[in-house]
Amino acid sequence: MAPSHSHPSALSSLPGPAHIVVAEDQADIRDLIALNLQGAGYEVQAVADGRAALQSQAERASDLLVLDLMMPGLDGLEVCKALRARGRATPILMLTAKATELDRVLGLELGADDYLTKPFSMAELLARVKALLRRAELLRAAQRADAGGAGAAAVLRNGELEIQPARREVRVAGRLLELTALEFDLLLHFASHPGRVFSRAQLLDAVWGYSHEGYEHTVTTHINRVRAKVEQDPMRPRFVLTVRGAGYKMRDAPG
Repeated sequence: MAPSHSHPSALSSLPGPAHIVVAEDQADIRDLIALNLQGAGYEVQAVADGRAALQSQAERASDLLVLDLMMPGLDGLEVCKALRARGRATPILMLTAKATELDRVLGLELGADDYLTKPFSMAELLARVKALLRRAELLRAAQRADAGGAGAAAVLRNGELEIQPARREVRVAGRLLELTALEFDLLLHFASHPGRVFSRAQLLDAVWGYSHEGYEHTVTTHINRVRAKVEQDPMRPRFVLTVRGAGYKMRDAPG
């Protein structure tokens, strides 16, 4: 497939093109991904295994990591786990040839932000990359605004839950929570529309920035992650509720 030549305008506030590390042990796939990302205007470093991917982050933190799940040495899951253990919030897109939900869920639970199952189109990969980088830039913009004293904007409250969109901070009963950028965006979307029911496909489109059949489990896993952090008892949620046969919603704000 010919490379795309659309420019990643969502990153215009960065000092230069986004730096992406691609870790894939199959040379033909690695080269094709790198070619398309470069054609889209990104700076790409391609490596063949997990150890090289991890080393690349020690030398220079990238704006995004594209990790193959199965690689020699360290696999994608181990790289993801190691980076998150170091407190690195670099967006991670996991590539997997495995069809089992268990592998996908495990990758998300270990901190991957999104995943693609092989075979996939380059257009879809570019859409995922653009969405992840856009979200990371929103987080940086919020941090800059906070540093400039703009963090006192409108606060969303729902009982003990408090969300400060400008600061991208969430508190429950005064306790500050640590959420990933995706978890925050998902919770903010719910909190901005209390009582409204969203299907998983609608959430994919609104929060992830794309809608693609077969990836709804990504939503379920992230909702579980949000509940594990926000809810006192994730098995009996008070804030993010399941609506059987329809989707999920944020409870109506108490009057």
